[in-house]
Amino acid sequence: MTVPSIPLAGVIGAPVGHSRSPRLHGHWLKTHGLPGHYVPLEIAADVFEDALRMLPKLGFVGVNITIPYKERVIEIADLVSDRATLIGAANTIIFRADGRIHADNTDGYGFIENLRQGAPGWDAKAGPAVVLGAGGAARAVVASLLELGAPEIRLTNRTRLRADALRAEFGNRITVVEWVQAGNVLDDAALVVNSTSLGMVGKPELRVPLDGLRKGTVVTDLVYTPLQTRLLKVAAEHGCTCVDGLGMLIHQAVPGFERWFGQRPDINEATRGAIL
Repeated sequence: MTVPSIPLAGVIGAPVGHSRSPRLHGHWLKTHGLPGHYVPLEIAADVFEDALRMLPKLGFVGVNITIPYKERVIEIADLVSDRATLIGAANTIIFRADGRIHADNTDGYGFIENLRQGAPGWDAKAGPAVVLGAGGAARAVVASLLELGAPEIRLTNRTRLRADALRAEFGNRITVVEWVQAGNVLDDAALVVNSTSLGMVGKPELRVPLDGLRKGTVVTDLVYTPLQTRLLKVAAEHGCTCVDGLGMLIHQAVPGFERWFGQRPDINEATRGAIL
């Protein structure tokens, strides 16, 4: 398989209309004067695998994967990176020249880089972290926090079974908390992360009681539409250090863009402005 002169990439999900990734990659392509296009691809579950395997034949060099396919794509890929294997989910696909599908996960990298930029001095070892949700994004968050030495992760999910499954995989530094009790474990947390879609445009609000938030706690929401979710608004009122989800979107996109288009992109205020 030859590499196309005008490479194509995109993001696959269902739905995918909310994604800002096309704006981000389009901005980088234009800024760096590179040939190529990045497009949204809303693909139904029953044709997902067939569509994925067809894309390289249509000139695609890779794609991002979003909800609900991050875990399923692991089963389809011919090659899976150690990071994606550990997390059990992939968000970045590279179509190799030999036709094989390579799955990687850059969500954890993007999550950590966003925290470091948005909360300078943040330290994973500073205290317990509370993670809301137990899906593909949560797996990346948990794996990256454990790797950096988080002493305890309090994990809660609307369906407890998924949280229990993560604890079984990642070990005893994870404490599973019932969803209805989530608001009771915030008061001494050093970090609070919403990895669910609750609070996103078109989704129900995150209804976890937030009275326990305290000044100095770092609070981040992976949702970036809207940019200021209810969680971040309430956290700001409590004096927390707030980090929105847009930075994670930007940072997680860097490795994929570099692999697909051959240039490591710049991250600056113009990048955020282009997406917003």
